[in-house]
Amino acid sequence: MTALGATVGKGCTRFAVRAPRADMVWLCLFAGEHEVRHPMERSGPDWVLMLPEEMAGARYGYRAAGEWAPPKGLWFDPAKLLVDPYAVELDRRFVQDGTLAEFGSDTANIVPRAIVPAPAEPLMSGPPHFAPGGLIYELNVRGFTRLHPDVPVHMRGTVAALAHPSVIAHLRKLHVSAVELMPVVAWIDERHLPPLGLVNGWGYNPVAMMALDPGLCPGGIAELRETVAALHAEGIGVLLDLVFNHSGESDVAGGVISLRGLDNGAYAHAPDGSLINDTGCGNTLDFANPAVRRLALDAMRHFVTRCGVDGFRFDLAPVLARGPGFDPAAPIFAEIAADPVLSTRVMIAEPWDIGPGGYQLGNFPASWLEWNDRFRDDVRRFWKGEEGIGKLATRLAGSSDVFGPVTPDEACRSINFLAAHDGFTLADTVSYENRHNWANGEQNRDGHGDNFSWNNGVEGSSDDPQVLAARHADIKAMLGTLFVSTGTIMITAGDEFGRTQHGNNNAYCQDNAIGWIDWERRDCELEDHVAELAAFRAANRTEFARQAEDLRWVTSNGEDMTVADWESPLADTLCWQLGGGALKVSVRREAREVLLGQEVTPAR
Repeated sequence: MTALGATVGKGCTRFAVRAPRADMVWLCLFAGEHEVRHPMERSGPDWVLMLPEEMAGARYGYRAAGEWAPPKGLWFDPAKLLVDPYAVELDRRFVQDGTLAEFGSDTANIVPRAIVPAPAEPLMSGPPHFAPGGLIYELNVRGFTRLHPDVPVHMRGTVAALAHPSVIAHLRKLHVSAVELMPVVAWIDERHLPPLGLVNGWGYNPVAMMALDPGLCPGGIAELRETVAALHAEGIGVLLDLVFNHSGESDVAGGVISLRGLDNGAYAHAPDGSLINDTGCGNTLDFANPAVRRLALDAMRHFVTRCGVDGFRFDLAPVLARGPGFDPAAPIFAEIAADPVLSTRVMIAEPWDIGPGGYQLGNFPASWLEWNDRFRDDVRRFWKGEEGIGKLATRLAGSSDVFGPVTPDEACRSINFLAAHDGFTLADTVSYENRHNWANGEQNRDGHGDNFSWNNGVEGSSDDPQVLAARHADIKAMLGTLFVSTGTIMITAGDEFGRTQHGNNNAYCQDNAIGWIDWERRDCELEDHVAELAAFRAANRTEFARQAEDLRWVTSNGEDMTVADWESPLADTLCWQLGGGALKVSVRREAREVLLGQEVTPAR
């Protein structure tokens, strides 16, 4: 099988790209703006060229010729400079421009050039620096440190900033087990954003699946690798949020930037030739295609062996198992399990997309963890007063109604969370009943409409001490519930100290003060409270990682719960014991509190 991408050998550099339906492909080398084109040779579905020099650091792209017939899935246009799908570094960020979709318009002055990587020894791959049961800390690389007062200005908003001592000290204070980085590969803005003066600040619109974004990671592979090593030295794992479900080439009106101009068969098509859109982003990558699965597997191996990451969270993960319908026995799962590198890594599914049968919570392989939105919704509904103690108990005990019973040696697969990047922040959940997304330019139609949120009688910000006290109590109660739940838990950066997006529950295009974390105004008392919860959980991590056999539900008087206790509409208190009664927890809705009834063993 041909190794794809640019590979430097002794005295030579080899380029290979997949373009099975092209009539001709050229390697385009750049020295400044000067371009030299080299015709490549066909080798089955691939095109290959060997040049007799070591070219690490050289800038390159491809051009492909063939039929231009979009209704037939053919988008060949030699005027388009195409990014290597196997590029690992780019010399500039993507920019949206109308010429990307215009046949015959040359795009060499717009499209990033790939950089030929230097040879590198693979990292020794030990066990992941993360195990189920701990705390995952989800963060947006740019927004997380853009306003951090201790991080040098030139580092703010970059991957390197995550290794700053002040950042690491904060992560250690919270007993973070692993950071989960929102996309760090290069992406392009959606077409409707530039006219609105907006940009995509989240990165869920990639073009090249393993090329680091030059804005987030200007030091390239070395920067990510060094940051991962610094976090590992502090016992903190690193998980990457990967978007393999679609690409930023969008729908039929989108640009010809990479796969579309080389191998449009990578995208899923309906029988009539139209693009399938199970992502809501205009296209869907076809994981029934072995070449697509190979690209995904190669990208993951790259991030493990060259950068040292511990695992991955997959955005809209059902797409990985569509062919076209979701299949729990899809080939990608077996291929990951059989891979000597990837089988040791942490795999996390966002188990839903918008395609037919797209909600697949609980249906991923037994070795995978899954984001559990039922935990989020049911816990919010409990504290809002809309859900009873029975449903809360199920969520706290590991959601066996979703994941089924597990044996004592199996970790619970649920990732419990109260808020994520997508939706209200935790503070906004108790401050806004309705979304306030007007700044996104879509007439407040985007984002979730039903958030199970409340406003304590005042929509939005407030200076009323009673309102603020009620919101503070609600946030603490929900966080207490999260930190005593069975499974792995996740918080989104800033929720530990009350960050707000002012009611915007879809801040993907707010690369500004709305989406950036305000470190100067953080609620330090709440932050300290979360640190205490985190210390409690870290000290008792093994109890929370697995569904306990000796779990005992009791009344506030310490007596076993009866059927009448469970069914009473007035019941608002839930107590349970773990570890033979050594670990005691009580949830009291009316008092808005979670009580931890065990002396906490100091966590290391």
